[in-house]
Amino acid sequence: MLKHSLAVFLIAASATLGFAQDHWKQPKLTSQNSNTTQLLISVSPVNSQIVWAAGTGGTYVVTTDGGKTWKAAVVPGAESLQFRDVQGVSDKVAYLLSIGNNTGDFRIYKTTDGGATWTIEFKNQTKKAFYDCFAFWTPDRGIAHSDSVNGVFPDIRTANGTNWKSIAKNMPPALKGEASFSSSGTCVTTEGENNAWIATGGSKIARILATTDGGDSWNAYDTPLISSPTAGGFSVAFRDPMNGIVGGGDLATNDPNHAETATSQDGGKTWKLTKKPPVKGAIFCLSYTNGDDENRGHHGNRTVVITAETAPNFTSGAGAWTPDEGNTWFKLPKEVSGYWAVAFADPHAGWFVGNGGKILKISFE
Repeated sequence: MLKHSLAVFLIAASATLGFAQDHWKQPKLTSQNSNTTQLLISVSPVNSQIVWAAGTGGTYVVTTDGGKTWKAAVVPGAESLQFRDVQGVSDKVAYLLSIGNNTGDFRIYKTTDGGATWTIEFKNQTKKAFYDCFAFWTPDRGIAHSDSVNGVFPDIRTANGTNWKSIAKNMPPALKGEASFSSSGTCVTTEGENNAWIATGGSKIARILATTDGGDSWNAYDTPLISSPTAGGFSVAFRDPMNGIVGGGDLATNDPNHAETATSQDGGKTWKLTKKPPVKGAIFCLSYTNGDDENRGHHGNRTVVITAETAPNFTSGAGAWTPDEGNTWFKLPKEVSGYWAVAFADPHAGWFVGNGGKILKISFE
């Protein structure tokens, strides 16, 4: 949903509660050269050295030295497509999720040779489907999520990293107009071996769809985030099976004051609004600083970084971070603007990506 979305970035880093505000130091920010001017929409660190990112014009970028140098390239045949999500597995293996103007433009690509060649693993055939994001439990097990079509979420899943099969029959019924936002590839997140959560909006209620069995069955839970055809949950992350955070807002230009985050302590069943983040528009992306892959499970890590954008141009947003999942917020410098996504390998190695190929490394030292 929404080919032009706002990005809000949340990061959670390990913090000791009770310190005065002066004890929290701003993270270090380092600009890096992506070697492309295309909008970069999603980013996926494999570790502190290997990072993949992707965006418009069929473009992806990859680094194997922590961002000192980036290789930029275009996937053959995808020049007119936008990559709305990327999953890095290693320096050789990565997945890309594309969108376009036609039914068959929604695809999943995979490389096993560092981008020298790409294979189309999935090509959409469902009219009006719009695949917003995907996430993986392991290098071979993942799920891709679409806006609803006629009351059904035509979501798909792979168990072998090659073949993608429909799990539409496993999904809960969709509300009228229910959809997700492809602002940063983080409308779905995975945790552990079988847990996953999907953030939605577009209808009268912003919900979280949750599974604890790898997508065999799902439940839907209400959140307190604003929801409408232009509003809802944009990004979701969990630091363990019980504790997570969701962020969102409204893309409507008449009132940009709805950027919100909410947290759950029971696996997504119930949600409570946090203190209001110091940003406007919508939170395009949020990330815990302990990373989204092998570094999950650091239960004491509650630091979250967010990046937000405002309609209609999505070039003048802001960033913020919280050491305690939204109880305390700190603004990031003005240079953190125009970024759509953020993700961490560890607290010392995170990356913002956004407009004009901008890449900004962020480190909590």
